[in-house]
Amino acid sequence: MTQRFIVTGTDTGIGKTVFAAGLTGALGALYWKPVQSGLMEETDSDCVARLSGCVPLPEAYRLQMPASPHLAAEAEGVTIDPARLSLPDSNPLVIEGAGGVMVPLTRDTLFVDVFARWHLPVILCARTSLGTINHSLLSLVALRQRGCALLGMAFIGEANPQVEATICEIGACRNLGRLPMLPMLTAGGLRYAFAAGFDLAAFDPA
Repeated sequence: MTQRFIVTGTDTGIGKTVFAAGLTGALGALYWKPVQSGLMEETDSDCVARLSGCVPLPEAYRLQMPASPHLAAEAEGVTIDPARLSLPDSNPLVIEGAGGVMVPLTRDTLFVDVFARWHLPVILCARTSLGTINHSLLSLVALRQRGCALLGMAFIGEANPQVEATICEIGACRNLGRLPMLPMLTAGGLRYAFAAGFDLAAFDPA
């Protein structure tokens, strides 16, 4: 069975990397972050390795500046070539984008454009707090306009059933489950919370 997913979000700092780590560990998958912006602190690949036990695939681009990839690349004299972002021949595989759906890779290529080229199921991570309905619905529109195949929504935060239902009803998408914010972020705690919040059968593309 093919299990290759793109994990993206409605915004940055919403817990998308923690969700990606939980999914990577649950599937026994490889993890790939194509472009990493910001190297001063723990990178997303480092975080996923720590929380899932996997050995991440190397990033195609590693940029020092914690900013949108196109700005970080320009500041560092790096030219990002989207054609270099070829899918690894790995299965299961979890791929994590940078920030939100519409984050620019270059001045004329957004992450959503690359997602569309890859033709893999997309999981959209969204927080459950105030403002998430607008951000989620706009992100769903952007993904569908590019022809991306949406697997469903993964919510992160305290339970907010009415908000989650509103997004999935208006956005015509599946609710894959919810990951609570964990006060102590450990591999064991994430593994338990992910198993409690998500049914792995939901990640069967068939």
